[in-house]
Amino acid sequence: MKLSWTKPEFITVTCLEWKFLLQTESCKEIIIESMRYLTNDGRVRINAFVLMDNHFHLIWRMIGEYKRENVQRDFLKYTGQTILRKLHVMRSPLVSDLRVKSRDRKFQVWERNSLSISLTTEGFLLQKLNYIHNNPVRAGLCESPEDYKYSSAAFYITNKSEWEFLEHYKG
Repeated sequence: MKLSWTKPEFITVTCLEWKFLLQTESCKEIIIESMRYLTNDGRVRINAFVLMDNHFHLIWRMIGEYKRENVQRDFLKYTGQTILRKLHVMRSPLVSDLRVKSRDRKFQVWERNSLSISLTTEGFLLQKLNYIHNNPVRAGLCESPEDYKYSSAAFYITNKSEWEFLEHYKG
């Protein structure tokens, strides 16, 4: 049985007020584990990603009848709550910076209204893929994209990956 999926989408998720909430490997691993779960559960195909200290980018495709809005909402809710718990356990001073005056929450990890763009052509997809992979280089975190651990760059550049959930954009 062939699975159906939507066109790939590029999303950017930003930490509240660009705070460096993803500086620790343990917080980045929360995002990784959630991506792994979503792929193993058959909701998405992850084609590319980069996790920076205050934001992350993904190129992903929804599978079957799953709607991006619902998957993204659940993904951000789960990762946000898990990161917040982790920061509490670590007794991070960042916790107080995440307190918000909102009717529906006391704390907030992610900025609302994450950017989501449908990638309608291969050229547009490649532009975003290069943007994602060069993000750590532009930030001065590495000299070559494939040297940055929390990225899919090595998968595309050297054909090596520790991220079994990645799928090449060509399928």
